[in-house]
Amino acid sequence: MLKALIGNIFGVGLLSVFASASYAWEEPSRGTADRSELMDAIRPHIEWELGAPVEFVIDQLRVSGNVAYASLAPQRPGGGIIELYSTPGFLRGEIEPDYMDGTSVSVLYRKLRNTWVAVHFSVGATDVWFASPDYCGDYSAVIPEFCS
Repeated sequence: MLKALIGNIFGVGLLSVFASASYAWEEPSRGTADRSELMDAIRPHIEWELGAPVEFVIDQLRVSGNVAYASLAPQRPGGGIIELYSTPGFLRGEIEPDYMDGTSVSVLYRKLRNTWVAVHFSVGATDVWFASPDYCGDYSAVIPEFCS
């Protein structure tokens, strides 16, 4: 009986630790100001590289306090594919489609004076560049699985 009671207490405690860890960040719902502002913060950077207009399919969007993380798939409005070899970034010699993971975008944001700013980002990265102490110190709340 005592063993079962201790097991139950331990199990509930462990469950609450995992539950609280899983809620360290929130995903802004569709139609919210935060969601729109986060996409607007990264859009000019991605349009500089991939050409305008772009819209984003959101794979992951996480916010905790004044930091956020997004994993995005840019596309042309209506779902059109972005041809990397005809993008401004390629034409300027800044991107190399043969060495990229398509148009995937990873972004780390910070909210400064009520404005979301895309502080660090990549287009087509083939590694998890943000899984380092340089970024984990500030962004671990939104990328905990990469900052253990």
